[in-house]
Amino acid sequence: MSTRRLALFDFDGTITRGDSLLSYLTGYLSHHPARVLRLPVVFPQLVRGSITGIDSGALKSALIRMILGGRTRAELAAWTASFVPRLIRDGLNADALAVLAAHVDAGDHTVLLSASPDLYVPTVAQVLGFAETLCTGLEWHADRLTGALATPNRRGAEKVRCVQALRLRYPQLPIVAYANAMSDLAHLALADRGTLVNGSARARQAAARLGLAQVTWR
Repeated sequence: MSTRRLALFDFDGTITRGDSLLSYLTGYLSHHPARVLRLPVVFPQLVRGSITGIDSGALKSALIRMILGGRTRAELAAWTASFVPRLIRDGLNADALAVLAAHVDAGDHTVLLSASPDLYVPTVAQVLGFAETLCTGLEWHADRLTGALATPNRRGAEKVRCVQALRLRYPQLPIVAYANAMSDLAHLALADRGTLVNGSARARQAAARLGLAQVTWR
């Protein structure tokens, strides 16, 4: 790793062992069980998804509205301050952290590129030493969270657009990228070296056709 590079890391399933947003929401719900009564808020998205295919951004927004909608910045900052240390202690892949540390030690420009929301992803990125964070932004009305998305959902084609924008911002840096999902293959293929991490059987087959590297991180 002698040449400085732009190192892009997906978050859920790549650095983490599971879905961080689900963990964030269910953890909050366990402390505020009355919010279960807001479940009907997501019914329209679930019904529509069963007919036309789930819009992951709309479903994400609906779940966040149901569980966190109307909470203040201070309330959610307090939950994030409780959630992040436990996630870092118990929920991350050690191999991912070792690869990240090698990139940081080499002076690479590291970017956490995640579809998960800015409620906690920037905090995790700061603790882990990332230079930059690109994640899904959420909308606030004054001091209270609405749950609507303030940016595109950073998934699939939107990650492709993010990689293209980063290429324009850092034209001198070759790009290496790590991600785990089938929906990540398009942006991995844009990198100078894309690596599929812990991919499903279907994703591994598609990655092989694209000539992408593949690894298992624990």
